[in-house]
Amino acid sequence: MAASGDSAGCRPNSTEANSKWLDAHYDPMANIHTFSACLALADLHGDGEYKLVVGDLGANGRHPRLKVLKGPSVLTESPLPTLPSAAAAFLMEPHEPRTPALALASGPCVYVYKNLRPYFKFSLPPLPPNPLEQDLWNQAKEDRIDPLTLKEMLEGIREKAEVPLSVQSLRFLHLELGEMEAFVAQHKNQPIKRQTVITAMTILKKNLADEDAVSCLVLGTENRELLVLDPEAFTVLTKDAVTSICFGRYGREDNTLIMTTRGGGLVIKILKRTAVFGEGAGEAGPPPAQALRLNVPRKTRLYVDQTLREREAGTAMHRAFQMDLYLLRLRAARAYVQALESSLNPVSATLREPLKLHAVVQGLGPTFRLTLHLQNTSAVRPAIGLLVSFLYNESLYALPRAFFKVPMLVPGLSYPMETFVECLSDKGISDIIKVGHQGQAG
Repeated sequence: MAASGDSAGCRPNSTEANSKWLDAHYDPMANIHTFSACLALADLHGDGEYKLVVGDLGANGRHPRLKVLKGPSVLTESPLPTLPSAAAAFLMEPHEPRTPALALASGPCVYVYKNLRPYFKFSLPPLPPNPLEQDLWNQAKEDRIDPLTLKEMLEGIREKAEVPLSVQSLRFLHLELGEMEAFVAQHKNQPIKRQTVITAMTILKKNLADEDAVSCLVLGTENRELLVLDPEAFTVLTKDAVTSICFGRYGREDNTLIMTTRGGGLVIKILKRTAVFGEGAGEAGPPPAQALRLNVPRKTRLYVDQTLREREAGTAMHRAFQMDLYLLRLRAARAYVQALESSLNPVSATLREPLKLHAVVQGLGPTFRLTLHLQNTSAVRPAIGLLVSFLYNESLYALPRAFFKVPMLVPGLSYPMETFVECLSDKGISDIIKVGHQGQAG
């Protein structure tokens, strides 16, 4: 019994043994309140040991803090000015020691830390205010409208305008009636500022794809913009428009392209000596002529009168069109029936012999070449044992053979067959030569 008890006590837990994860640490009282975007792993000291960077929201969203964990313990901890929305570690410069910096996004700002100390603060550029909102606050500044009228008009703008209101106006709309006058007196002389916030942040390699390469911060904002920050100057990277261009010999290089930009920049590109230009290497897209504006003529008096007539008599014109369409369908049906009755239809009307026949007459006379093109329209069945016969006026025409046997017709292929027709009359009289076939499909 004792041996049996020792054996059961040494038996490992079956769930833990089958799991792919090892339980390294678990602390339900760690006091960490955050989400995935505010977590980052980085080698902060360049010693090969990665730390956990946490943008902690704090309990109930109060007292946010920046925490760095080494193993299960907190290595450093510092307060944050506002609640964080994202965290990222990135290399700012290629010099040694290559230790990454920390970036925490919070509201409209990005706080950058080097060596776990505040280094730089980047603020998003302000957005242009709503012009109607700006005009209302200007009127309030000049005491031309009262606070109640200001509130009613701002509510109308908020419901219909495409440009959102500023924080100042939104705060004003949430005030009680007794608080409006003091708020207007305090803020009417201040400029209207509209600011967005950062909702997402990640990194993008600047020049190289190496793991320890310099990276740029990529910010996603609430107003659906994507900003790429230079890691050294912390400015938004944008392409300036080219204002001038020059190509020729510069220095010792024969093929040099020089450009200046609207922002005052200078761009110099040297053509590689191994570059090969070929036809069709241009960029894909619509032709340049598509962007040209058409010279549309002015509306004439006749065009205006015709438009008015169509507007007034639209119902009658539609009825006349429908009547003509019905007549066209009726004539087409009658012609098809007549072709079937006179055996002039080039397509077989029976499923047992799915054939298509087409005749071509060549020559000036009195001898003509008649070429028949036969095609088996069946999907899989070949046509075997067919006979082609000619029905004609023997006093006007003469053919070498009145009928001949057709070889096997493979489905889908067209078979040309030739014969000659001699006209016997010298009076220019012509008649119909009917071509028929008979047999069975194998």
